[in-house]
Amino acid sequence: MAIHSVVCVKQVPDTTQVRIDPDTGSLIRQGIPSVINPFDLHAVEAALKFREEQGGSITAVSMGPPQAEETLRKVLGFGVDRAILLTDRAFAGADTLATTHALAAAIRKIAAAEPVDLVICGKQSIDGDTGQVGPGLAHRLGMSQVTYICGLEGIDPEAGVIRAWRQLEKGREQLEAKLPAALTITETCNHIRYASLPDLIAAADKPVEVWTVDDIEVDRTKLGLKGSPTRVNKIFAPPVRERGEVLVAAESSAADAAAKIMDRLTEQGLEMGLAG
Repeated sequence: MAIHSVVCVKQVPDTTQVRIDPDTGSLIRQGIPSVINPFDLHAVEAALKFREEQGGSITAVSMGPPQAEETLRKVLGFGVDRAILLTDRAFAGADTLATTHALAAAIRKIAAAEPVDLVICGKQSIDGDTGQVGPGLAHRLGMSQVTYICGLEGIDPEAGVIRAWRQLEKGREQLEAKLPAALTITETCNHIRYASLPDLIAAADKPVEVWTVDDIEVDRTKLGLKGSPTRVNKIFAPPVRERGEVLVAAESSAADAAAKIMDRLTEQGLEMGLAG
């Protein structure tokens, strides 16, 4: 069973010093270096493994400004077969709802020419950090969804299912989902390979297709800033945590260490109660 995977990749700011336009609530990208979203590289690796095991092809899709072509060039260098950039002022300022509306329309167009078995995303982007695009695409496309995948067992061609492990707060969950399916991949799922020289050479000759809003069938009122019901009011990096105090006990026993800690807490005026 040959698998056609569509991988969604995003170009994100390569810095924590990002700024927000106060009028639109969108990122100001001028003067800020950009990179491919790190989690999306794990999604690309998952698609490459499926192609190695099952055969088939990989299409990468990105929605962003014209410079996002650099991100697609990078994944072509890993061996992705086809790359499509959705770029148009109509898409600008999109939240996750408007983003999935546009991406789903593009994936439907791709599927009309070659049926899509898997839509694969990184678990989240490091700028928005919502984790909503993968599930949003699954809903819009009517696909099974498996999120926060930390391990892939593979695809059963006869049953038409994919088996995977999903990361939970207190453990892992084994799941089986019918194809077609939408997946979100965590950084623990796999190890990103180095691009091979033959793939890098082949990527230089592969085109990046550019699609505008005129190239997809979509409700334009649901795109971009106007189609986004949410706004980002503020974005910031978490404050740097100060290093905790290190106490060195005179002796190496646990009792000496505990006594040292109790003395320090007493000095700070802290009281401790013991539950009976």
